[in-house]
Amino acid sequence: MVLHTANPPAGSRDHVQLVWNEYLAAEVRHSAHKWFREDCGLEVDWTSAALVDETIERSLAVTARTDGVIAGLRVIEVVVDEFQENLVWSSVVDDGDCVDAGTVIGHLSGSVRSILQIERVILNVLGRLSGVATTTRDLVEAIQDTPCRIYDTRKTVPGWRLLDKYAVCCGGGFNHRIGLYDAILIKDNHLAAIHESGLSPADAVRKSREFIFKTFPASRANQMVVEIEVDSLNQLADVLPSEPDIVLLDNMTVEELRQAVALRGRNSPGVILEASGGIMLENISNVAKSGVDRISTGAPTHTSSWIDIGLDWDGVSF
Repeated sequence: MVLHTANPPAGSRDHVQLVWNEYLAAEVRHSAHKWFREDCGLEVDWTSAALVDETIERSLAVTARTDGVIAGLRVIEVVVDEFQENLVWSSVVDDGDCVDAGTVIGHLSGSVRSILQIERVILNVLGRLSGVATTTRDLVEAIQDTPCRIYDTRKTVPGWRLLDKYAVCCGGGFNHRIGLYDAILIKDNHLAAIHESGLSPADAVRKSREFIFKTFPASRANQMVVEIEVDSLNQLADVLPSEPDIVLLDNMTVEELRQAVALRGRNSPGVILEASGGIMLENISNVAKSGVDRISTGAPTHTSSWIDIGLDWDGVSF
């Protein structure tokens, strides 16, 4: 089953990008029942059962209470359908839209008892994913005067990786590898593990490429990225002749990044350079202006604040 669609820069290999499709919807359906059980156990919402007449039906507004980028509306469609309580969800905006505080982003209609039972699940999903999308958009806008791209990492909430990465795309960012299965990324601990065998970083790149073409059919091998992490200009000079698809420049200063870009240009102009480590909103513009092709950062998925989203009844906030 296809999980992603390819969207690499022209003329190069790159990680494929997550799109909303039936596979992702199926993941949400599987998770939704855990979310329901977390709130109600194997029982019900006893507060609503005690106080709310089961015949009362209303259409309640889901409203953004702070400015931000909305993400997760497609998720809510699946969650409401899976809840199976004859509720109807309708979106007013789209995933990826910027909204102001006070904007109604959707309506949930049906039994008030059922709405109150599913309320927190819906608000948690939207608040979390919209927070990731908003932080991503802030980073993207900070480097919009450069051709550099923002990529995410695997620093995601366990069990929420696909959703977190979907939210990054809603914010205008791009997906790095989804897991350990869809790319080769040679990091410092891999290099330490092979050091005793006498293999250099360049050897690791070549060995990885050979492994890919021995292991996978050509259609997959031709798409699989080989990336290697380096932390010095000397290491970069050593690995460029082995022609990895991407070199991750780890924790380099802006001046070192500029030198890395120049070195790449002289020796292997087809190699993508990725800056990572210590990336913040305050310094990301200078990093992008060094000339690197992309910046990977876990900030959107592990430091984002949630967007405040609420459920409103006739103008009264719950």
